[in-house]
Amino acid sequence: MAGDEKQADRGADGLSALIARAREISGDGKKGLPPVERWNPPFCGDLDMEIRADGQWFYLGTPIGRMPLVRLFSTVLRKDEDGKTYLVTPVEKVGIRVADAPFLAVEMTAEGEGETQRLTFRTNLGDVVTADAEHPLRFETAPDGGLKPYLLVRGRLEALLTRALTQDLVALGEALDAGDVETFCLRSSGAVFPVMPLAELERLSA
Repeated sequence: MAGDEKQADRGADGLSALIARAREISGDGKKGLPPVERWNPPFCGDLDMEIRADGQWFYLGTPIGRMPLVRLFSTVLRKDEDGKTYLVTPVEKVGIRVADAPFLAVEMTAEGEGETQRLTFRTNLGDVVTADAEHPLRFETAPDGGLKPYLLVRGRLEALLTRALTQDLVALGEALDAGDVETFCLRSSGAVFPVMPLAELERLSA
């Protein structure tokens, strides 16, 4: 494609073709997720599609109200080393915008305590992921000073925990020694995820 064409948004026909290819490779879902990490198709431009901070998907500025279609798109999502997020099939790669994280973690189940604790999350699109060494939790501080936890779902794609779920998660944390600094941490499946120094957490909670 020419440079101008690559930057142009795809029309309705192009989107329909993309949906058809996504359905073909996703099938009925019984075979698992498509192996998008293995594919290296050409970049075919940006799509006027956005995942907003609240997890809602928009196309051409209009909410995508059909959840089966949103779930279909989510199966061919990939975030590359350039930090951008794409919809990927074996024959094309199109860019989309993501305001924060592509998924929201909306439910959590906690089993066990201490070293045996196991935290499992469900995303707004139905992914069920247990936090462990391969699916770590990481934490950022929001501009308003609040805590923003993220869970790695697959590839480089993360889920942002909702504010209510964040409060439930923090209640499961504990103070552990990390070198010379007492650190507030979360445990899950044998892995330890540092949140922040305990003194800093106490300042935020004051």
